[in-house]
Amino acid sequence: LLDRSGHLNASAVEYWISKKMVGSVVDSPGNGQGEYAWYSAATLANLTNSVQQVALAQGSRVPVLWGLDSVRGANFVKHAAMFPAGIGIAATFQPKHAYEAGRIAARDTRAAGYQWAFAPSADLNVEKRWAHNYLGFGEDPLLLSSMVRGSVGGYQGEYRGDRARVAACVKNFIGSGVPFNGKERSAKFIPDNLLYEYYLPGFEAAIAAGASSIMQSGGNVNGEAMSLSGYYLRRLLRDKLGFRGVMIADHDEILAQAREFHTAANFTDAVFLALNNTSVDMSAGDSTFSANTIELVNAGSVGEDRVTESVARIIQLKKDLGLFDAPFSERQLQETVGSAQDVNAARMAVSESLTLLKNDNGALPLKPNERVLFVGPHLNSTALLGGGWNVHRQGPTASERDDVYEGFGDSVLAGIRKLTNREPVYHPGFRLDGRPSDSAALTNLIRLARQADKIVVGLGETPYAGHMGDINELSLDANQAYVVSQLALVNRPIITVLIEGRPRLLKDVATVSSAVLNAYLPGIHGGLPIAEVLYGKVSPSGRQPFTYPRYEYQSRDTIWQGLYNEYTPQWPFGYGLGYSPLVYSNITVDSNELRPGQPVKVSVSIRNDGQLDQKESVLLYTTQGFRTGYEPELYRLRGFDKVEIGKGMATVVEFTVTAEELAYYNRDLVRVIDPSPVNITINAMTPNERVITLNLAL
Repeated sequence: LLDRSGHLNASAVEYWISKKMVGSVVDSPGNGQGEYAWYSAATLANLTNSVQQVALAQGSRVPVLWGLDSVRGANFVKHAAMFPAGIGIAATFQPKHAYEAGRIAARDTRAAGYQWAFAPSADLNVEKRWAHNYLGFGEDPLLLSSMVRGSVGGYQGEYRGDRARVAACVKNFIGSGVPFNGKERSAKFIPDNLLYEYYLPGFEAAIAAGASSIMQSGGNVNGEAMSLSGYYLRRLLRDKLGFRGVMIADHDEILAQAREFHTAANFTDAVFLALNNTSVDMSAGDSTFSANTIELVNAGSVGEDRVTESVARIIQLKKDLGLFDAPFSERQLQETVGSAQDVNAARMAVSESLTLLKNDNGALPLKPNERVLFVGPHLNSTALLGGGWNVHRQGPTASERDDVYEGFGDSVLAGIRKLTNREPVYHPGFRLDGRPSDSAALTNLIRLARQADKIVVGLGETPYAGHMGDINELSLDANQAYVVSQLALVNRPIITVLIEGRPRLLKDVATVSSAVLNAYLPGIHGGLPIAEVLYGKVSPSGRQPFTYPRYEYQSRDTIWQGLYNEYTPQWPFGYGLGYSPLVYSNITVDSNELRPGQPVKVSVSIRNDGQLDQKESVLLYTTQGFRTGYEPELYRLRGFDKVEIGKGMATVVEFTVTAEELAYYNRDLVRVIDPSPVNITINAMTPNERVITLNLAL
């Protein structure tokens, strides 16, 4: 729709609307040949309104539905507040942050004239090499479901009447998070009983929360092309889960069945199979889909009733969004884009996500009088805190760097300046282009390290999305690891801050570091919250939302894997430390027997013996002693709660455990409860682990 200079091409708009009958436009011109690197809400609104005027006057005269990848705030809208990536939100163990991120993203997206957000991700993140791990909410079905429910509620709210909300498009049904070789769109192999047990709950939660649309996953599952599958996209999604909304195929995914996956004879055959086998309603980025559909209907290969079925769902969505009454942007919403309240909400989410994984000898928090050397580009960059889906899909370009933000956002060093009122001592330490640092720079680094009391090193990844994030192994960048090894020879405490979208193998870095703080991808407002945790203004309270592997072969290890399997990660799911020492009581229960219809109340008391207020996530797991013919899970998360405990104060946390939730799917997809001893574990594999055994009976 744009000409080569990046301006709206009126002739192209009229062609696509009048001749091709386009009814939906997705993406931001900032990801293509647009005039601006980062489009403001007002500029995007002018563009969307101009196209909408043509749509209302020509062609079918039906308003256009505008869709945008607002996955962590309205990340493609200039100066909109940007939240932590999904794994960071999950690390808070507070669904309210998923809700707030969705609510603010929706309002800022609507301010730009878009009514549809391609978020949240309801895929379970199992394969740690997968590039889009950071968009999801971790490896556990319960945590994922809770976050998805909150996120959909934030995006949509009462969207049928609230013009500050959008339609959520939940991604990507189903199994994208366990690609066979770790790479985007590669084959997935998931037995149906495991699919039902672990991978469906996130989508069930989204549908129960009223998700108005779903995007299908790419590639194939168990050898069957997802885009063409009647089993997955009609029997499972529509019939079993009861989804009644719009389903969209991901970018060019249907045509890719002929072009790349060889599951269709040609493009027309791919469209024929998709329409007749599945209940797909739209195809993103595919200009031939509608033409092939018309051709197939005219030939009698696809019935008009099948097209009517999809058109009805799309028109209903446009009606629900108010497009027939108010098709243009909500300009009054532009006034609040990037407000101080929104930025504060993003920073609060970052603060609760930061996960302290190691803290030997009280290396953290830093003391105001300590001489600290800060090392690494990740500590001195807004763009690196943001990662992918940040200004552009792949993050800011090399030429844009931090300049594109125009001062909106911060860095860790900027946060330290604001907090301490001092200029931090900083050295870049290593390059991000794969080339080793020159010897003179390394010599200067070691000189500064010897003058310091402690060294804080920022390590991690550069921004990526999709195929551009494909990797062959999880190892940390060799140059970064080498610099840390040289700093270790200086014999000063090293505090490592991780800025990464997936867990990179730390190896010796974990050993030589006195403290490790996982910041995930905190977003462009993450610098100040990280500084506050480093200097002890806030005690960290995040928990690992995924298993952090120690070795490459552990890239698919999860907390719910089979009880027999070795589970020796660098840090387990749910792990995280705080600065204040907490004292847990033993677990108490109101019955030692668990039966269907007779839930058991589980409680534990916690006392804060430290000098700081502490937010604490309390996680409850079950482990069955045995299952008849099926291996029990190592640990299965059944409940979690996050409480704030003032210094010197105590609180009691209560859970309810039911026999019904211990049912599991067998190979016939029947839910079965096996009587057995059941361990109830609070905070498994942490210093505050507590265990009690119940008897599960029928």
